[in-house]
Amino acid sequence: MDKRMTISQHLEDLRKRVFRSVLAIGAISFFILSCHLTSFMYNGIKLYYPTFSPFDNMAAQVTISMKHHLLPSTVQLIQTAPGQAFFSQFYIAVLLGMVFAMPIIVKEFVGFLAPALHRKEIQIIRNITIPAIVLFTIGGLFSYFFVTPYILDFLYKYGESAGLLTLLNIMDFITFVLQFVLAFGVSFQLPLIMYALTASGLIDPKFWRNNIRYAIIAMVILGAAITPDGSGVTMWFVAGPMIVLYVIGMAVSEKQSKNIATLKS
Repeated sequence: MDKRMTISQHLEDLRKRVFRSVLAIGAISFFILSCHLTSFMYNGIKLYYPTFSPFDNMAAQVTISMKHHLLPSTVQLIQTAPGQAFFSQFYIAVLLGMVFAMPIIVKEFVGFLAPALHRKEIQIIRNITIPAIVLFTIGGLFSYFFVTPYILDFLYKYGESAGLLTLLNIMDFITFVLQFVLAFGVSFQLPLIMYALTASGLIDPKFWRNNIRYAIIAMVILGAAITPDGSGVTMWFVAGPMIVLYVIGMAVSEKQSKNIATLKS
C-alpha cells in the first residue's frame, strides 16, 4: 500500500478517473457517429480512411452489416417511431467506444484501487489487463458470429412455419444483439476472475474443483434465464461455453497454485 488518503481525496480521485474514462468513451463514440469508413486499395490491400458523414456514419455501417449477417432474408428491419434509428446507432457507438477505450478504463480502475492493494495484488491486476480485453473481444465476436445468428434463425423459423411476415423493430434488434455481445464478453472473463482470486490467496484452488457441480447448475440456470425461448436448445449456447471457461479457469488456477508451491520449496 502507498500513503494513506482521506475520504475526500479518494472521492476526488474517483471523480477525475471516472471523468477521464467517460471522456475517452465519449470521444470515440462521437468519432464513430460522425465519420464514415471509406475503402481504397493500396498495393492490392483493402484499407479504410474516415470521412466526415454524420448520417452515413460508422454506426450505420455496423447496423447494415448486422442486418445482413444476423437476420434471415425473410425478416424486415423497420423503424416505428422517429429517432429509433439514431438511438440504435448511438447504442452501437457507445458500445464500440467502451471496447476501444477499455485500456484507458482499466488503467484508471487499477489506478483508483492501487492505494488499497498490496503490490502483489496490483501486479496480478496488471497481468490480466490485456488478457481481459482480448477475452472480452473474443466473447463478443463469438456471440456475434456463432450464437446470435443461430438463435435468431432458430426463433424465426417458428414464424416461417406459421406463414407469418416478420417485422422486427430496430431498437429491439439492436438491444437483443448487444445484450448477447455484452453477456458473452463479460462471461469470457471467468477464467481470469478465477485466476485472480486464486493468485491473490482469497480462494483455495481446490474450491473450484470441489464446487464444479454447483457451478454447472448455476450456469445452466443463467443460460436458461437470458435466452429468449424455452426450447432448452439455445440456452446451451450460453451455458456450454461458460462451463468450458470454468474448466479452463480451474486448470489455470491449479497450475498457478502448483507453480507457487514449487517456488516456495
